[in-house]
Amino acid sequence: MEGGHSPSVQLQQLPLATAAVSVQPHTDSFSYKENLIGALLAIFGHLVSSIALNLQKYSHIRLAGSKDPRAYFRTKTWWSGLLLLVLGELGVFSSYAFAPLSLIVPLSAVSVVASAIIGIIFIKEKWKPKEFLRRYVLSFVGCGLAVVGTYLLVTFGPNSHEKMTAENITRHLVSWPFLLYMLVEIIVFCLLLYFYKERNANYIVIILLLVALLGSMTVVTVKAVAGMILVSIQGTLQLDSPIFYIMLVCMIATAIYQATFLAQASQLYDSAQISSIGYILSTTAAISAGATFYLDFMGEDVLHICMFALGCLIAFLGVFLITRNRKKPVPFEPYISMDAMPGMQNMHDKGIAVQPDLKASFSYGALENNDSMPEIYTPATLPIVQEQHGSKGLSAPPYRVLEHCKKE
Repeated sequence: MEGGHSPSVQLQQLPLATAAVSVQPHTDSFSYKENLIGALLAIFGHLVSSIALNLQKYSHIRLAGSKDPRAYFRTKTWWSGLLLLVLGELGVFSSYAFAPLSLIVPLSAVSVVASAIIGIIFIKEKWKPKEFLRRYVLSFVGCGLAVVGTYLLVTFGPNSHEKMTAENITRHLVSWPFLLYMLVEIIVFCLLLYFYKERNANYIVIILLLVALLGSMTVVTVKAVAGMILVSIQGTLQLDSPIFYIMLVCMIATAIYQATFLAQASQLYDSAQISSIGYILSTTAAISAGATFYLDFMGEDVLHICMFALGCLIAFLGVFLITRNRKKPVPFEPYISMDAMPGMQNMHDKGIAVQPDLKASFSYGALENNDSMPEIYTPATLPIVQEQHGSKGLSAPPYRVLEHCKKE
């Protein structure tokens, strides 16, 4: 009897084992589908945001070049850009609810690529073919590298998925790896803030590191808020939990301070430098925060992690090449200095300088394009007639107007 029952038990266990084996591929397929949905939403959001910002910029440029007395917020183009910008930000916000944090953050390179392509397509200046290739070859190479890096990110991105319930978020929030990460981040942030505020260390790396550290907390809270909203829509209400509002307040506060430091950086440095260095630092900090808080790379094999890191490096290089080739603004350069003219020496009255110092940022004189500016200006000679105090009929030799070099 016992020997007769064993085949039936094996036959009964066989479908269960088959079912258990079939569950795992279905879960993997569903998680990859969520990754694809999140990646597509992020790419769509960044593309729409780039188009929106360019529309608003086009509205400002068109009003500045015309005699239209209307303000920019009274034009249809600016409002269209604003609506598209809101739509794009909603797409990026929704993407955090589907895909892991470490997958969504590097996809912001799409906005840099889109802005570069839009700038090339809608450029109004006419270039010769050789000059066009010389000027934009780095941009084309950078766009290609960014596309390749984005493909590797989507293909080999982390595949960890869990429901963003209040219980799970609280458990992650009090875990010792995240507490240790927060302690290190707070110490580094305070040190950077001390050097920036007290020591006047206005280096671009310091300012953008402050932005990156704040941004890492912003994306962590954004994913928590977006995930809890998605779980609430699916039927399990999470909006009545205190952790939801804690994350919402942290998201708004860190976003505001992040925008403040970005505004300060934009006043000191070129936007191309801010785009490339800020993208690299912010992406690195956000991936580190996602790997520590949400354990994005838990259970991933070494090959997927290495290919994901390679995709990040290729995207970093692509963004750097795109922003490296942007045309920098032409600074004001003096052609003839006022203090080099005879009779116009620096005058002081009770210690107050009347003539501005040469080392100041503002200077007098004609302007010229610095695209073909030589390193040392060619001295100019101007004939100046001297006043006749002595004997008449003596002509004064022309004075040579001295030029100051860049080292002064």
